[in-house]
Amino acid sequence: MIKPYLTTIACIGLALTSFAQTKATSAQTIKESLQQKATMMETSIVKNVPFENIGPTVMSGRVVDVDVNPNMPSEFYVAYASGGLWYTHNNGTTFTPIMDNSDTQNLGDIAVDWKNGTIWVGTGENNSSRSSYAGIGILKSTDKGETWVNKGLLDSHHIGRIRINPNNPDEVVVAAVGHLYSENEERGVYKTTDGGTTWNKTLYVNSESGIIDLAVSPENFNIQFAASWDKDRKAWNFDGSGEGSGIYKSTDAGNTWEKISLKGSGFPTGQGVGRIGLAVYDDNTVYAVHDSQFRREKTSKNEDNTSGKLKKDDFKAMTAQTFLSLEDKKLNAYLKENGFQEKYRAENVKQMVRTGSVKPVDLAKYLEDANSLLFDTPVVGAEVYRSNDGGKSWTKMNEDYIDDLFYSYGYYFAQIQVNPKNKDHIYISGVPILKSKDGGKTFISISAENVHADHHALWINPNNPNHLINGNDGGVNITYDDGENWIKANQPSVGQFYAIQVDNETPYNVYGGLQDNGVWVGAHNAPEDKSWHQEGQYPWKSIMGGDGMQIQVDNRDHNIVYTGFQFGNYFRINRETGEQAYIQPKHELGETPYRFNWQTPILLSSHNQDILYLGGNKLMRSMNQGKDFTAISGDLTNGGKKGNVAYGTLTTIDESEFQFGLLYTGSDDGLVHVSNNAGGNWRNISKTLPQDLWVSRVEASSHKKERVYVTLNGYRFDDFGAYVYMSNDYGTTWEDISSNLPASPINVIVEDPENEDVLYLGTDNGAYVSFNNGEKWEAFSEGLPNVAVHDIKIQTEAKDLLLGTHGRSIYKTNIEPLQSFDSNKDNTLIVYEIEDIRKSSRWGSSWSSWLDAYEPSLPIKFYTNANGDYTLKVLSKDDKTLFSKAINASKGFNYANYNLTLSDSGVKHLRKEDKDLNLEKASNGNYYLPKGTYTIEISGNGKTQTNLFKVK
Repeated sequence: MIKPYLTTIACIGLALTSFAQTKATSAQTIKESLQQKATMMETSIVKNVPFENIGPTVMSGRVVDVDVNPNMPSEFYVAYASGGLWYTHNNGTTFTPIMDNSDTQNLGDIAVDWKNGTIWVGTGENNSSRSSYAGIGILKSTDKGETWVNKGLLDSHHIGRIRINPNNPDEVVVAAVGHLYSENEERGVYKTTDGGTTWNKTLYVNSESGIIDLAVSPENFNIQFAASWDKDRKAWNFDGSGEGSGIYKSTDAGNTWEKISLKGSGFPTGQGVGRIGLAVYDDNTVYAVHDSQFRREKTSKNEDNTSGKLKKDDFKAMTAQTFLSLEDKKLNAYLKENGFQEKYRAENVKQMVRTGSVKPVDLAKYLEDANSLLFDTPVVGAEVYRSNDGGKSWTKMNEDYIDDLFYSYGYYFAQIQVNPKNKDHIYISGVPILKSKDGGKTFISISAENVHADHHALWINPNNPNHLINGNDGGVNITYDDGENWIKANQPSVGQFYAIQVDNETPYNVYGGLQDNGVWVGAHNAPEDKSWHQEGQYPWKSIMGGDGMQIQVDNRDHNIVYTGFQFGNYFRINRETGEQAYIQPKHELGETPYRFNWQTPILLSSHNQDILYLGGNKLMRSMNQGKDFTAISGDLTNGGKKGNVAYGTLTTIDESEFQFGLLYTGSDDGLVHVSNNAGGNWRNISKTLPQDLWVSRVEASSHKKERVYVTLNGYRFDDFGAYVYMSNDYGTTWEDISSNLPASPINVIVEDPENEDVLYLGTDNGAYVSFNNGEKWEAFSEGLPNVAVHDIKIQTEAKDLLLGTHGRSIYKTNIEPLQSFDSNKDNTLIVYEIEDIRKSSRWGSSWSSWLDAYEPSLPIKFYTNANGDYTLKVLSKDDKTLFSKAINASKGFNYANYNLTLSDSGVKHLRKEDKDLNLEKASNGNYYLPKGTYTIEISGNGKTQTNLFKVK
């Protein structure tokens, strides 16, 4: 329902259009937003709506740091990039989250004062990935994570490293990386001597260069080394090197610094210096791993192509005459091996060159999407340097290129560690993890079949250097034989989901695509416990590798699934037969290659499940399950920008349930389009919206044909504003429905399928619901930490809301009470429908005296408009009280669990009521309700409401 005071954006379109969304959100705004969210969580009418984490867990998520008790290495903390901080005291057998009550789950580094139990957390991931979320400065806990205090550096956004003086726990040095997508001043090295009350910036390079690593001499806190990193990330480009990158040294515990990676020192200098990781063995012996962005020396043509096969670069300067003289066999081999469509074979391609419709260079351009260019970049990559004189001079240790370690990403890796007992024994981490026993001259891999790729943290036991704890994109691994064999410790539910989906099976299945962990599927009620260790079957199954993306499921046959990995690499899978078909649309030879977003959108038409839409920079449509695609639009973006990241791509598509071909698209560069004739014509409907922002979701209403919702996301400008809009005229005019939302980038909006006034919203810091079309938003919180919510799905039959989070896997709650709520009514007291329950002999008993008795539970849901003390009663058919308990209820939705037991008076009454009733005490000493119909009564604040249920 639209309220008259909401702003009609069309009336102020010029003002909004001129408001360029390129300014980072201020630290003060972030601080106010965190306070606003905390207040909302206290007063929200949905604060008691319980969310259950349904996993999955076994694939885990990205680890950024581990901190281990050196005197008891079975006790340690693990920091996940966007999944919070977890604690184990039993060597990773079980973990407990200890930051669920904090304002963020986004971590960059941790440091623990094991003598005093103080934990320092640097928030904001220290990598610079597409989903490396900003933090909120430095958090500190003095009670093992029970409470957290923000100690400042709020505008640092990303923390690289924290070091504590072992002789003075109030003296702490912090490496602040700074903003990811914009320049800022709060970056560099910061030091406190009063436990974080005040900070002094002791090293600052420039507004684009932060400090990514900080290493300290093990026996001398005065000797410190810092690595600065000059980088510039945009949505369309990443430049991970520059003059600001280098190594600095302090000899006074971080109070003053001197640059030591100078010309003549032996360490690289200049524009190609990239990310640097540091390790210190003693005051004199220092290691650095460098992700060099300098270009490799070109090899001779003969050395470069000894196989005689045609390569992409061969065509870039090839003349038409040379092309036409190529052997058909050799040309066909190139075309087939590189996935050219079947119609492009030697004979017809040569004819196209003869007629001038294509040029030889087009056979190279045909392959050049963002993903191939990423891997084709000819940079030096990983290299290891060592200094034996405290950083005065450096020697490059590796003679050959260290290939297949960093893959020239430039933003993801550069970690090095040195064995505290042997200065020649080092480890470097990237896609695999490598070790060297000769100071970096030669390496071997210590990855294994149960160790995930992409490594970011390594702890070496100072008392037993063969004992390592490793953190990677797939969780935690532990070895006791220096990497020969590994244990996997993936109990935490920390999956980084990009997208989720549900089907209509019984029980229904949940599908999800994860960062670097593929696509998985499992029943929504699959138990998240260790019973699968006995059964040998984890209840969730992997159905796709890579970075898992969106999923569509044929509603006629749930075995037909469409999904894939990054940059539009999609497949049609038949899960029953195992058949898998690659379905990415291909441009025509001679055309500019399609641009596909990292998270390419797909959609099965609700009108015909053979029709599949897929968004590149154009909207593609297949009428036959992805076997053939046709572009049904021109470029629906601003045309892209020069850079090394695919940009100018579609990010979201939807089709109205009311009309086939009423289509909406949104792009990463801020454009929203509509077509009401199946792509025949398109209209730009984003001209009055804030410009240039990522369109994170477009949602066509299922209640009103002319209604559509749009969310915009400014994260890639470090703009954390909440941009949410609704239109009731196909996007001609827009209403701002962000209302009372705290500043946080918006990822998804979903309209409730039963109640048109109810909307659900996922942000980078939690989930919300509105009962009046965005006039006011309520914050979810029970069981749900402040984590990024990337996707939301509703299983309509079960009336379940599912949240796909990027850091804490998937959450589920039942929303039946929310769907029936009318914010315009006088909702004084409501007791919602109660599910019937089936009587069981298991109630109150177990098959062994050594096991706990099974306790049934009946959820009771009610709403009240006032805080206070209420009473829950269970009444017999003649209104006698069989059970009663007091409930302290909050204004809003409340949830109570009744365990089906009877009070002593209730037992007496039932026996009196039915003398033939066989009412026996269970083995746990309780009596339970017999079969029959009963009334649940909730009373309080002068009001009483009831509802019936049956024990069958």
